[in-house]
Amino acid sequence: MSGQQSIIPTSTAVTESAVIKAKLAHVWHFIKLQDFSKFYSAITSSEFVKGASEETDIVKWTFKDNTVLEVKQEEHSTINHYITYSVISSTPALTYTSVLSTIRLFPVTSGEHAGSTFVEWTGNFSNDADASVIQDARFKRQEALADLAKAATSA
Repeated sequence: MSGQQSIIPTSTAVTESAVIKAKLAHVWHFIKLQDFSKFYSAITSSEFVKGASEETDIVKWTFKDNTVLEVKQEEHSTINHYITYSVISSTPALTYTSVLSTIRLFPVTSGEHAGSTFVEWTGNFSNDADASVIQDARFKRQEALADLAKAATSA
């Protein structure tokens, strides 16, 4: 089965979320594509790709396993506290056509978690993404959210 895609039917959307015990303004400070290596332990470097585009930001993420992704910022709102990005290239190549991800922050304003931040990280994959891709995306988002919580509460 190695090298072949799974034939298990699956949703092509992933949503992971967490409550981070830090104010939204503090957590928001970390949500810049070029700064992901400052909180996400799987990424060894995150840096702008110089001269790639005048219209949009493109950032190169290098992971510990030597995977290199170039991600393009599609949307960014400092008013509504979200960032949307797509993967435009990958080494090694992806096994699916595309993915569009959004990280959105919400202030928790009441209850026992008041003063915290609710973070939602979604991914919408092309329909050629198989179950293993979706499961991997789920795991990576959970890991990154845990790392974000550590960074935001220790800084």
